[in-house]
Amino acid sequence: MEIREFGKADARTVLIQPVDEHDLAAIGSEVGLIREATEDFRLITVKVNDWNTDLSPWEAPPVFGTARFGAGAPAFLDGILSLCADRSRTYGIGGYSLAGLFALWAACQTNVFAGVAAASPSIWFPRFTDYMRERPIRCRHVYLSLGDREERTRSPVMAAVGTKIREAYDVLCAQGVGCVLEWNEGNHFREPDRRTAKAFVRLLNEINREG
Repeated sequence: MEIREFGKADARTVLIQPVDEHDLAAIGSEVGLIREATEDFRLITVKVNDWNTDLSPWEAPPVFGTARFGAGAPAFLDGILSLCADRSRTYGIGGYSLAGLFALWAACQTNVFAGVAAASPSIWFPRFTDYMRERPIRCRHVYLSLGDREERTRSPVMAAVGTKIREAYDVLCAQGVGCVLEWNEGNHFREPDRRTAKAFVRLLNEINREG
């Protein structure tokens, strides 16, 4: 497992983020934006080898091209949980796009995470909001965001993302989770580093408010 660490090594709150090469290319910007809000954090990035497999909770057909979605999320989560052994610390998990969906799914499996920062998550993933109804999330805080143009896509599956994220917000609120849904300007590819940083800052604020 390839990891990189940023921020304070002894920070009370540790953020976990699955990343690919595109995320890593902009990670300096993301970390800098988080630092503008607080110095008291540690960010651990975990490199994803196969994005569509490692982050998918179950198999699903391709949306674009021929790349199917695998069912590698359970194994990938096992690796992430090995980074959360120090229970004197508070852990949050988050990410962008399919990594945001994985973070939501991960928090349905374990109570290790205090919160989720899901920036423009792939909440259109087949049957996922139904799964959230059946298996309540096990964290206290969830931040959701979406670009206001992300619903405007030729793919009928992905075009449902706006409806699905509103459903997810309603489900989480009904489950008593402290949830925020925020809309950003632009499509899915606009400023992912800034959107992810904003998600983590909001999550840090909620965690710190608890003391």
